[in-house]
Amino acid sequence: MPSEILLKIFSYLDAVNLLCAGCVSRRFYHLANDNFIWLRIYSTVFSPKRSNWKVNSVEETTVSVSGLSVEDKEAGYWKKEYIAKQITSVKTALAQVLQPVSPYTGLPVKTKEALRISGLGWAIVLREKSGKEYIMQHVDLSLNDTSVTVVWYGKNWPCLATLTTLDLCGVTPVFMDRHKPPAKNGPRWYSLIAKYDLSHLTESTMIGCDRLVQIFCLHPGLLVGLWKKEEELAFVMANLHFHHLVERSTLGSASVPYELPLHSPFLDDSPEYGLHGYQLHVDMHGGGVFYLCGTFRNLFTKKGCIEDGYVKLVVINFKNNREHLPLIGKVGLAWRTNIFDGFIKSCSIVDITLLDEHRKPFWCLSSPVCMRSAACPSDGPNFLGQTYYVDYMDTEGRVHAELVWIEETEEYFIVSLVLYLSVAKINHWFGTEY
Repeated sequence: MPSEILLKIFSYLDAVNLLCAGCVSRRFYHLANDNFIWLRIYSTVFSPKRSNWKVNSVEETTVSVSGLSVEDKEAGYWKKEYIAKQITSVKTALAQVLQPVSPYTGLPVKTKEALRISGLGWAIVLREKSGKEYIMQHVDLSLNDTSVTVVWYGKNWPCLATLTTLDLCGVTPVFMDRHKPPAKNGPRWYSLIAKYDLSHLTESTMIGCDRLVQIFCLHPGLLVGLWKKEEELAFVMANLHFHHLVERSTLGSASVPYELPLHSPFLDDSPEYGLHGYQLHVDMHGGGVFYLCGTFRNLFTKKGCIEDGYVKLVVINFKNNREHLPLIGKVGLAWRTNIFDGFIKSCSIVDITLLDEHRKPFWCLSSPVCMRSAACPSDGPNFLGQTYYVDYMDTEGRVHAELVWIEETEEYFIVSLVLYLSVAKINHWFGTEY
């Protein structure tokens, strides 16, 4: 078919279908880069609104932009301009939605709305030693109070022995229309959130199992389930905290993650008094069931409570019975695939949102954890029950919780909850020199 006829056909396509046509062959790719077609699309969408009653035709709008601007540019110029401006408009729209911040959580009020209007999803990219990649879109997700849990499962997993890394990416449609669902085969923008080394699926990272699967925790926040019999992938679960989630899922690239803006230290007018006025919100959940949802206010610690590079912040005092809290329900992590489902006891997801005295998010995380039986109970009140520990650690701090199983009521009680905040993090945040 002559190129002139193909160009005439292409001129009736919208941006999404024109990009799809360009993927058919090398000839279609070059024809679909035609500047006259893309300038028409660009000027139709982004032309300045006119105040007169006359409605110009598409051809008149295109000519009004400038005929020379087409001939003087290399092929594909207006295609790139259109895509770049679409991406910018998406970022601007999301920034406006995320602007209002809750004074209680320190997080954007409309995070869930931003996820909906942006068409944001998540994908994992499994990479073999040979460089071959497998891209899998998420199958299921659940929105929690301060986090989202994203799940992948299926029948067509590649062989685990051939895989080296797993990339977690946010995926958004390049052309966003909040009034219409995104085109199924439209162009997508990938934003790298985290990269994981699958060689770390070892005994040291295993946190639990049942009769069918064993689960491994890779930081930050990734849970990998392997079939016990074949030692192959069963499912992958990512736990993402809402703090900067939309930015991390949309503003990076496929190979470079989004970098947070440089932090300007808050002036600490009373460094000799340590930390004060902090607020903690903590959720413990698994498979849509919440075992704990609590907010703790007016937390403080003295400057002298520094040990081994951490500042100790006591949330629940072991020796104060009035502060102890029960966990509701049977603690465990529910999982499912398209064939089987199960429940792994003593494992769950913990979401931590710690706000500083200015109600700004200081430390946020969402991660799988497990309860491990303590060899011996800590010093303090004598409880009639087995003691368990829950621990988490990253570069910014540690979480340590102690739980007691009360046999009579068949429930767990949290009898101690302590945060250990990195001194380096505090100095960076406040410009201090502890």
